[in-house]
Amino acid sequence: MAVARPVRVLGLAAVLMWCFFIYQIFHPGKSILKPGAVPPSFERDPNMDPTGEPDGILVRTSEEYAPGLENSARINATLLALVRNEELDGMLQAMRDLERTWNHKFNYPWTFFNDVPFSDEFKKKTQEVTKAKCNYELIPDEHWKMPSWINMDLFDESVQMLKEQDIQYADKVSYHQMCRWNSGMFYKHPALANTQYYWRVEPKVHFFCDVDYDVFRYMQDNNKTYGFTINLYDAPQSIPTLWPETLKFLAEHDGYVHENNALDWLTDKTRRPEHNNRANGYSTCHFWSNFEIGDMNFWRSKVYEDYFNHLDRAGGFFYERWGDAPVHSIALGLFEDSSRIHWFRDIGYQHIPFFNCPNSPKCKGCVTGRLTDGASFLHREDCRPNWFKYVGMG
Repeated sequence: MAVARPVRVLGLAAVLMWCFFIYQIFHPGKSILKPGAVPPSFERDPNMDPTGEPDGILVRTSEEYAPGLENSARINATLLALVRNEELDGMLQAMRDLERTWNHKFNYPWTFFNDVPFSDEFKKKTQEVTKAKCNYELIPDEHWKMPSWINMDLFDESVQMLKEQDIQYADKVSYHQMCRWNSGMFYKHPALANTQYYWRVEPKVHFFCDVDYDVFRYMQDNNKTYGFTINLYDAPQSIPTLWPETLKFLAEHDGYVHENNALDWLTDKTRRPEHNNRANGYSTCHFWSNFEIGDMNFWRSKVYEDYFNHLDRAGGFFYERWGDAPVHSIALGLFEDSSRIHWFRDIGYQHIPFFNCPNSPKCKGCVTGRLTDGASFLHREDCRPNWFKYVGMG
């Protein structure tokens, strides 16, 4: 019996040390950084705290964001949607969610894009959902049509190969056009020439949490370039030459890679080595860009423009199925300071079948911590643990 007490004490000490270890890993103000990395800024997500004023954010009154107000507190930003007339119902649902949870407080304008003119019904019903100004823009042919250097015979052969590998939307020319437009064309539209920030919103997405601060001002005040909610693995068979083309580009452009990059996240092979192998060195981790809050100055930079033009001439938007999500993610991971990329953990979001559902009393309609409403194997697609491991939670 004399030995039992020290054993119990040691056991209790071991438990306490383990709890402290777990706390250090998952505490919001901590991160696991790659060796030699510059620690990112870990300011608290303001919306996660239901009481008190958000850290580092000037709280403004709703009157300063009144619709139509000149010299309002709104900064140079818009809500942005690429949407068809026939997707009206899904767009209205997404708008109602975002207006209810956020934009009715801030009244940021909506900008809708389509490759054909919007119908009167689309314009009428979308404007009825918001007090903010709505803009309806037609995409120029030169931004949408398949480029002249794409070989149609090769495209047709490539489509058949992709279909044999069960790549979704491989035979839809409009899907390839959409991926290219979202990758390197949308920010060139004349309607956005004087706009800096955007929040991309797609039809049928859901928003679950009341967000009480101006996310665009948060981006500006905290020097953030890009914000995401969900971070996934891509289908490697849809992008087999994307990474090799990227390496070719880097070999021709010495000095473009940022010193505080996220290369380890882009090339990780520990969790899903089969993805890295099939994508020829790319982990396929990417920010799911159906939600993104971004600073268009990054896309307009010489570094990104050079990168996009290289990829565009390589033809992978049509010969393969390069999506804007991996293209944006690779560019951000290589060319931007990783501390300027922010996980909006407080914005509850769903694009079927994946969720970002925070543990917050401000969230309703989703299950805390839930990633997917699909099969359990889909949890393997979550690449956020890699981001937190190599970059952190900033």
